[in-house]
Amino acid sequence: MVDKTPIKIIAIIVVPLLIAALVRFSTWDREDKSTKNSDQSEKLNLIDNDKKAGANVLITWLLPKNLLEISGISWLDADHFACVQDELGTVYLYNVRQNKIDQEIPFGPNGDYEGIAVVGQTIYVLRADGVLFGIENYSGGKRSVRMYKTSLTKKQDSESLAYDKRNNRLLIAVKEVAHKHNPDFKGIYAFNLTTKTMLAAPVYKINLKDAIFDDLKKNKAKNSISPSDIGIHPTDGNIYILEGTKPKLLIMSPAGKMISLYELDDTDFPQPEGLTFSPDGKLYISNEGNKKEGNILQVELLNK
Repeated sequence: MVDKTPIKIIAIIVVPLLIAALVRFSTWDREDKSTKNSDQSEKLNLIDNDKKAGANVLITWLLPKNLLEISGISWLDADHFACVQDELGTVYLYNVRQNKIDQEIPFGPNGDYEGIAVVGQTIYVLRADGVLFGIENYSGGKRSVRMYKTSLTKKQDSESLAYDKRNNRLLIAVKEVAHKHNPDFKGIYAFNLTTKTMLAAPVYKINLKDAIFDDLKKNKAKNSISPSDIGIHPTDGNIYILEGTKPKLLIMSPAGKMISLYELDDTDFPQPEGLTFSPDGKLYISNEGNKKEGNILQVELLNK
């Protein structure tokens, strides 16, 4: 009869060692995966923190070729925007639901048209030299066009137009400094819709040396912001000032105080030129196209 005692002793010693080894290997594997996941999370966080993510894009509408160089938009209703592009004297009524232009409204010769605002049955279009065109009764049969000269000229390069309903006026923001004697601000001017005249002095001043611009890499104060469009929030009255060159969005209070500055990711906002609000406060921004189509985006700003 064979003595099995040595085998039992070996089994008693070896089996626990094998179990311990397996447990340790499993722990190492979990730790290794955990470390890798942690490293990946850190990398993702670094990427997210480094990315300019001032806004989320909720909806994108790609525009037809006619609006490749879209330069201004104005909300009409849930399905339509009034649009202008910077070469032709034509307003385009774009249908977002059917992704097509429902109507083209010619109003003037070819030119550098930049801003658009709708006031009742009148569409106002801003040319870069400060001239305003009023297309009256635009949806009716007896349409007429009036031209209004302002105190602004080509030197100011005016691209921004918004309807200020509370004060019955249009606001125009200039891209270039208007006053050589005071190069530290860019003005926002008011066109009175009752008298059809513009006030000589700006109603708002964008202080280019305000602390809100301190984090921007700039050589001169005048490069702090170059407005490409302007809009007024329908509920709080805050003024939204868009820039297309180095995409950003400045928010100013109705009293003229700087509130927030958002740097926009140029992947989503390669050349933002137009801005408008729906009556319930939804924000829309349009991008001029280049190699890709122009577009209109419904945008949600991130909390600061």
